[in-house]
Amino acid sequence: MRHSQPDTARRFGAKTAAVVITTVLAAAVPIPSTAAPTAAERPSSLVDPLIGSKNSGTTYPGATLPYGMIGWSPTSTRGDQTSTGAANGYQYDVTRIRGLSLTHVNGAGCNPGAAGDVPIMPFVGDVTSSPSADTKDATYASNFSHADEKAVPGRYTLGLDSGATADLAVSKRAGVADFTFPAGRPANLLFRVSNSLNGSEDAHIDIDAAHRKVTGSVLTGAFCGRRGNGGTPNNNRKTYYRLYFSASFDRAFSSVGTWHDATLSPGSTTASGGEGYATGADRAGRGSGGWVGFETSSDNDVTMHLGISYVSLAGAENNLRSEIAPRASVTDVAEAGARAWDRELSSVRVDGGGADRRTTFYTALYHALMQPGVISDADGRYRGMDQAVHRLARGQLAQYSNFSGWDQYRAQIQLLALLKPRVAGDFAQSLYNFAQQNGGVWDRWVHISGATHVMTGDPTAATLATFYAMGVRNFDYQGAFDSLVHQATVPNADELSDAGCPGQCVGERPNLAQYMSSHYAAQDVCHCWGGAAETLEDSIADSALGQWAKLLGRDKEAKEFTERGAYWRNVFNPGTGYAQARKLDGGWVTPFSPGSDLGFAQGTSATYTWMVPQDVQGLASVMGGRDRAAARLDGFFHNADGSWSVKGGDPLRYDPTNEPGIHAPWLYNALGQPWKTQATVRQILDTVYGTGPAGLPGNDDLGTMSAWYVFAALGIYPRTPGSADLLLGAPVFPRAVLHRSDRADIVVTAPAADDTHHYVDGARLNGRDLNRSWVGRSLTLSGGRLDFQLGTTPDTRWATGEGDLPK
Repeated sequence: MRHSQPDTARRFGAKTAAVVITTVLAAAVPIPSTAAPTAAERPSSLVDPLIGSKNSGTTYPGATLPYGMIGWSPTSTRGDQTSTGAANGYQYDVTRIRGLSLTHVNGAGCNPGAAGDVPIMPFVGDVTSSPSADTKDATYASNFSHADEKAVPGRYTLGLDSGATADLAVSKRAGVADFTFPAGRPANLLFRVSNSLNGSEDAHIDIDAAHRKVTGSVLTGAFCGRRGNGGTPNNNRKTYYRLYFSASFDRAFSSVGTWHDATLSPGSTTASGGEGYATGADRAGRGSGGWVGFETSSDNDVTMHLGISYVSLAGAENNLRSEIAPRASVTDVAEAGARAWDRELSSVRVDGGGADRRTTFYTALYHALMQPGVISDADGRYRGMDQAVHRLARGQLAQYSNFSGWDQYRAQIQLLALLKPRVAGDFAQSLYNFAQQNGGVWDRWVHISGATHVMTGDPTAATLATFYAMGVRNFDYQGAFDSLVHQATVPNADELSDAGCPGQCVGERPNLAQYMSSHYAAQDVCHCWGGAAETLEDSIADSALGQWAKLLGRDKEAKEFTERGAYWRNVFNPGTGYAQARKLDGGWVTPFSPGSDLGFAQGTSATYTWMVPQDVQGLASVMGGRDRAAARLDGFFHNADGSWSVKGGDPLRYDPTNEPGIHAPWLYNALGQPWKTQATVRQILDTVYGTGPAGLPGNDDLGTMSAWYVFAALGIYPRTPGSADLLLGAPVFPRAVLHRSDRADIVVTAPAADDTHHYVDGARLNGRDLNRSWVGRSLTLSGGRLDFQLGTTPDTRWATGEGDLPK
């Protein structure tokens, strides 16, 4: 169910977006799917940003725009000022906050996540001690009730138990806030400039009472700096960006002051000092900030306009001037934000389905289109990975960041390329820009302008190859291809380093010379998270590079990387029937259990064994044939008694909460049993996803899990990285239209779609009978029409012919 909304929250009113889209989606629980959307229904009105704010979804409910720089949302607290309620600052069950911070990352793990910069706290009371000394968040924090909270795309409203309220709305790089305080009570805004989620190296604040301005910055970074992933915990406790802000107010300050560590300085207008990146007692009590007070006896409302920048203070102020008019209200900015979200969400319009189903779908699309996040200013300048200021490349519209490569390359980037190829191209160019500024190395997890090295494999190769295959051309694809090939063929010193290992190994291609010699990553010398996982990941990346090379007419590289795409076979142990880590001498790492994660990264052998989307027929062959592989896959999705096992928690079975196995439900198509893909996908849609705060299975991982849902609900899914082919399932909406501004639409119809019609009885592509459970690149590139005939029982004949199976 949807959370209750506060009576004081302002409502939006606007015309529906003109573009119509239609596709079918499944809900988390069986609900009637006959209700059609009203003619005036706006896509943004169907989004619930609180979905995923529980159950480790780690989404955030605050105000943000598509691909936005600013994400204005709460920093919650469980009573430790050096921590938060959950990764990325918000956990639905934690109803106490110490501020509303300006930047967030959607769905990342590594508690406390990333960013959460400059929490601004409306505080009712006198400031009598340093807020940094309030280490338990006992004084300068407040409880709240969800009855006093409302989140809609681009706007967030919160009433606090202290009597203060905050109403926030944003543009891409700026925002407006209305703060209301109890009349006649002391009213202050605290700027906790040093209190980013992971801490900070330095921070600074200046208060200009004469011009009613507060400006400052925080020097921070440290994503995943608290987690050693089995290695040294402080490897990623490093700085890699500075956020600047400039805030202007509509009224004079009645008081000002600053603090540094435990020292409070009433009347002071400047302060500096970071908190460091430690936790608990090692960091408690450190930091700096300032406050401005307001007289409330005659006016208890305060309006603040604020801009941010990763380049400079002047950039923050120019971003504000460029995006928000001087007298714009929260309602004005919120309405513009709703229109921006309507334009993005109108990339897909669905007919049919009940209200809950449409809410689940459009919220998933909303979360998927939050990223990448722009880091360039309105004037085109941005700070690069070399920490120098750069300008956009020729033809580039924005420099983007926040690339969770190991997660996103499996679903999110395909959805971006399918719906927003212009953004995908700018993202590709952005990643190439970063690589050029980073000595040619492409990092697998980029946050703002920092290389964090988190996870494993070479996901950027798979990502850019996929973009190119899906028709994205607005980036330097020749230069990017050459750079990625160089990194995949020429060893460098970083690849022999154990710094950050196992979870944040610095090498893009760990121990590349050994990999090219042995044709697998040896567990005992790989300098990676896990040798088997690294081999499987690199095989996917290399296969994708091979496909890209073929499209470019680069025959030599196509042959080489296609062959390397088959190296997965070298970690498949025919004796156990599972993927397994190997040693440099060729022996298998023992003891072995399919439920163990030895040699793998955030997953078990039972899951990783299926991670060969580029060669499903080859995988079936080493398993003894398609029928035997399908029987094994049955056991992956079912318990011994035949009941479903798709919610996670069993190391031998499907885990919907993490990425290595999320493609597995679609493997049945290549095994000649597509009706099982249809049944399995529907079971996951109906029982793992849904409405409400617990509506995601786990970390959204920068839109990856949400993108999986969008694809599954539409009845399509990317076959493998480096390809534009789409696998087919059973749509859950009677009609869907995918609208692309520079390409022909894709129309998907399934008139019988409802809660009982889960199976495909037949399909037509552009009016012609389709007897395959996949479609080639023409639909992605040129658009077209897919018509499904659905039934209530499995059709075991459709799309099962030997020549009709996907690879």
